[in-house]
Amino acid sequence: MSIYDFKVKTNHGKEVSLADYKGKVLIIANTASKCGFTPQYEELQQVYLKYKDKGFAVLAFPSNQFAEQEPGNAAEIEHFCKVNYGVTFPIFEKGDVRGETAQPLFKYLTAQAGFKGFDNNHPNAQALQNAINTKFPDFMKGDSIKWNFTKFLIDKEGNVVKRCEPTTTPKQMEPEIEKLLG
Repeated sequence: MSIYDFKVKTNHGKEVSLADYKGKVLIIANTASKCGFTPQYEELQQVYLKYKDKGFAVLAFPSNQFAEQEPGNAAEIEHFCKVNYGVTFPIFEKGDVRGETAQPLFKYLTAQAGFKGFDNNHPNAQALQNAINTKFPDFMKGDSIKWNFTKFLIDKEGNVVKRCEPTTTPKQMEPEIEKLLG
């Protein structure tokens, strides 16, 4: 099984197969518009523009599961991303990324790449850890997604290579992206 076995809906409700991305290196990220990590949209866009002509794409999946930080509808999310961060990579339908109601793709991704902890070198790592432990202690159990802007790096064959928590920026992922692009 690979990510190519999944179908997802675009932000406009059109069903697409992730097999359409065969042969590309991908970052699949759960996103939100009102999060402390929302500025990562800018880096995701920069990395996307830098490598898109070499076989790379970013796929964003908005979710409102983390302190209701993605309250908007499809049009509002798309507008926010374009106006504030110039996003041109695909944005998919808002949905759950953890728990029983998680989209099948995210159940698969988390099963393939479990939680290994936050990058404690990130200036917000301790604050994120404290906030989750205080307000959402169940989020820290198991391998589920812990917060917005968890990113999965996918190789050209559709395999999950690595999971990067919100405390790892898209630019920090560039060496691995370059290696996978060959």
